This record gives sequence, C-alpha cells and structure tokens, in this order.
Amino acid sequence: MTITPPSVEYGLLSPMLIVLGVAVLGVLVEAFLPRAVRYRTQSALAVAGQLAALVAVVVEWTGLGASPGHTAVMGAVALDRPALFLQGTLLLVGIIGTLLIAERRIASEVDVAEGASGLDAFTPMASTVPGSVAEKIATKAGIAQTEVFPLTMFALAGMMLFPAADDLLTMFVALEVFSLPLYLMCGLARRRRLLSQEASLKYFLLGAFSSAFFLYGIALLYGYSGTLSLNGIREQAASSSERPTLALVGIALLSIGVLFKVGAVPFHSWIPDVYQGAPIPVTAFMAAATKIAAFGAMLRIFSVALPGFEDDWRPLMWGIAILTMVVGTVTAVSQTDVKRMLAYSSVAHAGFILTGVIALNANGVAATLFYLFAYGFSTLGAFAVVSVVRNAGGEEETDLSQWAGLGRSHPLVGVVFSLFLLAFAGIPLTSGFVSKFAVFKAAAEGGASPLVIVGVCASAVAAYFYVRVIVLLFFTDPPENAPTVVVPSALSTATVTVSAAITLALGALPQPILDLANTANHFVP
Repeated sequence: MTITPPSVEYGLLSPMLIVLGVAVLGVLVEAFLPRAVRYRTQSALAVAGQLAALVAVVVEWTGLGASPGHTAVMGAVALDRPALFLQGTLLLVGIIGTLLIAERRIASEVDVAEGASGLDAFTPMASTVPGSVAEKIATKAGIAQTEVFPLTMFALAGMMLFPAADDLLTMFVALEVFSLPLYLMCGLARRRRLLSQEASLKYFLLGAFSSAFFLYGIALLYGYSGTLSLNGIREQAASSSERPTLALVGIALLSIGVLFKVGAVPFHSWIPDVYQGAPIPVTAFMAAATKIAAFGAMLRIFSVALPGFEDDWRPLMWGIAILTMVVGTVTAVSQTDVKRMLAYSSVAHAGFILTGVIALNANGVAATLFYLFAYGFSTLGAFAVVSVVRNAGGEEETDLSQWAGLGRSHPLVGVVFSLFLLAFAGIPLTSGFVSKFAVFKAAAEGGASPLVIVGVCASAVAAYFYVRVIVLLFFTDPPENAPTVVVPSALSTATVTVSAAITLALGALPQPILDLANTANHFVP
C-alpha cells in the first residue's frame, strides 16, 4: 500500500507560519542570548514578525481576486476572506498589545532588596512614579520578563488558526495552542502573586471545561456524520431530514465549548476574576484577541457546518444572548473595581456580538466582523489607560472610588478613557455605535427583532454605568489619597493614541472597514 503524504500549501499558510516561526525563535532567544539583550531582541522580533505576517495577509487578500478563497492541508484550513479579515484584525490587535506588554518591565533584585518589594513588578520603563524608591526602580529596571513574548506569539498563532480551521479536529488543536500560553501569561504578575496565580488556575479550569465540552461535541458529531469536515457535516444534514439526538447533543456540547471562550452567560463566572488577577497588559491582549478568535470560529461553525440545524440551535442561542446581555449589563452596574467593570462589560458585549451570529445571513457575518474589529481596539485602549493610573505607592489603582476627580487633575487621561467608555456604550460618533447598529440591523433582517429590542434596552442600561464613571472622573471631588497618573513611555502613549484614533475614525468614517467586512461575508464552500 502506497501512503501519499499530505500536501501543505506553505504560501497560503505563511501568515500563521511566520508567527509560529517567531515564537520558536523567541524560545531560542530566551535559551541562548544573554539576559541583558533579551528584552530588546524579543520585543523587536515579536513586532517585526507580526508586521511581516500582516503583509502576508494583505498579499493573500489581494491575490484572491474574484475567488471566494482556498483550502489548504487537504481541506483542514480555509483561507477565505472572513479568515483573512480576522487574521488581519488579530495581527493589528497583537501588535498594539505587544507594545503594551513591551512597556512593562520588572524590577531588579537589588531594587527589591532596597525596599521596593511593594511595587508592581511590571514597572513602566520610562515613568515617574512618586517616591524615590519608585523612581529608582523606573530607572534601574534592567531585568525584563521576556518569556511573555514567545508565549504571546504562540497564543496569536493559535488564534489565527482557530477561525480558519475547516475541520473540527484542526479547530480543537488551534483552541489548545492559543489557550495554554494564556494560562501561563495570567500568572506572570509579581506584585500580587497569589491573585495572579489564582487567575491563572481559574482560567486553566475554565479552559479545561471548554476543551472537554468541545472535544465531546466533536466526537458526537463525528459519530453522526462520519466526518470531521465542516462541509461534510453540512452535506450530511442536507442529505437527511432526520435530526438524531446524537447530532443535537453534539451541537449543544460544541456550542458550550465555544461559549466558554467568548465569556457568555452562564459560562462567564470566573472571567472577572481572571481579568482582575492577570497583569493588565495580558488582560488587555486576552480580552480583545480571544473574543475575536472565538467568535470567528463560532461564525464558521454555524454558517458552514450547521445552517441545516438552525431551527435547533438558534432558540438556544437566543436565550444565551438575552441572558448574556442582561446579566453582563446589570452586574456591571454594581462593580467598584475598574477591571471587573470592564470584565462584565465584555460579557455584555459578547451578548451583543451573538446577535450578529444569530442573524445567520451575509449582513450578520459582516456586522460581526466589524464589531470584533472595533471592539478589539477599544478594549486595548481602555486597559492601557487603566495601566497608567497608580496610587502614591506606585501600584495600579483600580478602585473606582479612587478615580474621583481624575479627569480634572489629568484631563487628557480622563478624556481618552471617557472616549472608550462612550464607545462601549454605543454613543454616536464612536465605533461602538456603528458596531451595535450593524449587528442589530442584521439581526432584525434575520427575524430576530425581539432580540434587538432586548439589546437596545440593555445598551440603555449599560450607558448608565459608563456615564456614571465619566461623572466620577469630572464632577466628583477627589479623595485625599488620590491616585497619581504615571507618565507613560512612548510605547504606552502609542497604544492609547492608536486605539483612540481608530475608535474615533470608525465612528466618524466607518465605511472603508465596513466595505472590507462586506466583501468578507461569505465563507469558502
């Protein structure tokens, strides 16, 4: 018997291969280069690799022409316009997230021995934290926590593969590839080790449940259809009018596995704890990129493999979307910690994005893609602002009561953070308004008008707690121990500036990205 090796189209896979190659190089750098040069090498390598991968995505996009897309590795990976749009979005978010991560460095053992152990081990490279000890750390922070860079690249590579996978086994492999590095990254904080390690453990347990449900769903769908291919499952459903219990249970378990990753209710319970305990740069990257990858995979599963089962899974998703919007919004109102408030805000946004998935039409795909693009940058920007607000001891200040009057003492920080909050609320002239309008319009066209009504009401309630924070920033007297804003480095400034500019641009001139999303609204057959 002759065994034919699988054909691998390296050119089509080049964006993912570049990122994986950079990740492997990062491991070698960590192993062989002297500690003194690791930081600059790792950060430059990570950013350059992502830029090269982004160029490869653009080249592939322009090379498609009138073709809907291509498949690679014997149909295991689909390189169509939705996949390329999501990969480009992930790379852009990854570059900005890497800049934010690169701005964080740890104090040397000498500084800790001199009494700086109470400060955040992730100290800004070029900042002026009040106090002589803090200033000494800012100037002498010479040991960089450089293992975070290859971990970020491995996670990004898995995220790029997840929405492009055209069979369930490849999708599961991608899920594990991007999840495992994130578990480690959540535990990298040194200032609050126990809180960070707790976040890492909880995220690992969440991921374990997600993987277990996802894998069990794959097994049952394979038992139903005899194939792992998404197109094969759809063809099996089209050839038979029967809906066996095996297939329905498999769809439910597969959906639960993905819903864990997007943070939908009731699978969200530990998400706020993870956001609160992980280092802020890691939280920013994780909050933005994980949603993009998971919703991209969800779009492909429901649009390619399961459209014949829409009468079975859509009612379930209706309930999940309503529950997610309501619980996320109502719970966020009562939060007193900025990171937890943003975490519950992300839960509510998962419900809004689900309305675009439920629409199950071309406009729904395009609206969801646009929403993911806009939400990713707003989330990165919001967490970047949180990372520079610190108390007199140099520690990150996330207690909302300590943010009172911050907009008056530091107007630029207050204005920029207010911009991101208004975008989350969906106020006109911000990216959030266009995003919500697009997904609600697509859902109404798809026959989900009641879902749109719930979404609009949830958005109105959400606007209350966003505006409440803005009132706190500008119209409330500051406490006696008011936090001090650390002067950020050029990298931190670039992160906030780019995120704010994109948030405003997508609100005022959204058409170019909308046109790109509209050309990416069909999956390769």
